[in-house]
Amino acid sequence: MQIDDKKCVACANCVPVCPMGAIYIDPAVNRATVNLDECVECFTCYRGMSKEHMNPTLVRAVRRVAKWLRFRFDPEPDVCPTDALTPQELTWPRTVRWAFSDPLVPHESTGVHGRGTEEVKTNDVTDRVREGEAGFTIEFGRPGVGVRFRDVQKMTTALAPLPVEFEAKNPVSSLMTDRVTGTLQPDVLDEKVMSAILELKTRVQHVPTVLERVEAVARQVDTIVSIGVATRCDAQGDDQIAPILEREGHVFFRGKTNLGLGRRPQLAAAGSAAAGDRLLPSREPSERRAPR
Repeated sequence: MQIDDKKCVACANCVPVCPMGAIYIDPAVNRATVNLDECVECFTCYRGMSKEHMNPTLVRAVRRVAKWLRFRFDPEPDVCPTDALTPQELTWPRTVRWAFSDPLVPHESTGVHGRGTEEVKTNDVTDRVREGEAGFTIEFGRPGVGVRFRDVQKMTTALAPLPVEFEAKNPVSSLMTDRVTGTLQPDVLDEKVMSAILELKTRVQHVPTVLERVEAVARQVDTIVSIGVATRCDAQGDDQIAPILEREGHVFFRGKTNLGLGRRPQLAAAGSAAAGDRLLPSREPSERRAPR
């Protein structure tokens, strides 16, 4: 995103709209400016503000007179009075920012909007996680924090040597040059997005090892890392994950159980048709930010 300095009147209405804090008033030129390195191309500012088409020269003149007379002349707080916000033409690899950060943009790799994944919470339809398996969602970033793929790669390369399987229909996996090592494409490593979700699965017995590795890497990255664990429950609603999480010292709650999303697929394992799906964040609260 860019701001047309010929139209901007430095009203600063766009500054608080940016969820990443990437817009500021540059005192040297008295114009709103976008820090392109921090901008994740989420288009929140562009779509979140009403746009008027007032004459910039006239608005600046009125504001100068108002300042001299000691009264304010400001537009409504959710309005860009001169339509100064201007989307720039995005090329690779910056298009990655847009795809991961704008909830209205579908990922080419999955066709899913937002962060591009339906996650294991839709397991009752997708049947990604079978009996005896545990599905992990590892989420990086948040509004105001974001994440660079260089930090995501620290996690993927640390997890790859373990007995895990990266989800093929996942945008982060689509950026890997080698799923055996978890290496991402080098040209996206410095790109910043609002958030990204890595999905993988393993056998239930390997859950403690995966959790330990995730927590170790989370201390090394400059972002927030949240962990979700999903497993298939039996007919009584019990699962094998809860005792493991308790034994490992994790406080968890059951949530994000999505049922009735569509026709249930034919399950390979007998007797599993009555099982539900659970998503269990690893801790309460379920996020942690490594110290800078």
